[in-house]
Amino acid sequence: MASSDLELLCSHVNEKTGNIKKTLSLRNCGQEPTLKTVLNKIGDEITVANELLNKLELEIQQQEQTNNSLKELCESLEDYKDIEHLKENIPSHLPQVRVTQRWVKGSDLDSEEPNKAVEPGPIKKFPKEQRSIKELPFITSDEFNGVPSYMKSRLTYGQINDSIKEINKAVISKYKILYQRKKSMNFVARNLYHRFINEETKDTKGRYFIMEADIKEFMTLKVDRKFLVILSILRHCQRLSEVGGGGLTPYVITGVLVSF
Repeated sequence: MASSDLELLCSHVNEKTGNIKKTLSLRNCGQEPTLKTVLNKIGDEITVANELLNKLELEIQQQEQTNNSLKELCESLEDYKDIEHLKENIPSHLPQVRVTQRWVKGSDLDSEEPNKAVEPGPIKKFPKEQRSIKELPFITSDEFNGVPSYMKSRLTYGQINDSIKEINKAVISKYKILYQRKKSMNFVARNLYHRFINEETKDTKGRYFIMEADIKEFMTLKVDRKFLVILSILRHCQRLSEVGGGGLTPYVITGVLVSF
């Protein structure tokens, strides 16, 4: 055996012997009354320290969870900043909404119910039997902002354009009946047809218009004070105009001509 190995072995034996001596010494100290009280206090302190360490570990776990939640919140705030940037940089001018036009086949007018609107579809060629139905254009955000506050009341931009959708449905339903062949009309459609013809005047000839009775017939909206305010806004935005005087008032779609 080399001398270095022998020295390591002696050192290890001496270390173990020293630990045994310390253990025996501590055991003997624990038997003395004065030292036993001190050892009990040390044990109590160790127990308290252990409880504090457990609480500290729980607190660290909670802090880690809070930190993870804050990271997720920061990530979501980045998206919110983008939204705020878009909100603060809305273009001052939005493109005008173009007047749309729908083409209805004569055969479709005969086959469908008189009070249903014609659904738009891609048409490459226009058949010989056809009628054009043009719609009321939506108002733009600039136009809505230009409406006086006292006139808008609590109405929103979306509510105005939703009403325009309903008015367009009424216009389409009305003129589908007017374009329909009489021999294919049922009793209800025939009565409506005659009413539409009787409501025609020299002021409305060649123009799209609806009456209050058409609104009640084809629309789900109620003709109440709120709807009358919407009509006032549409007149202000030059979407509708009233012609004639006294009795029944036609609401003409401004700038849109009937194509026969």
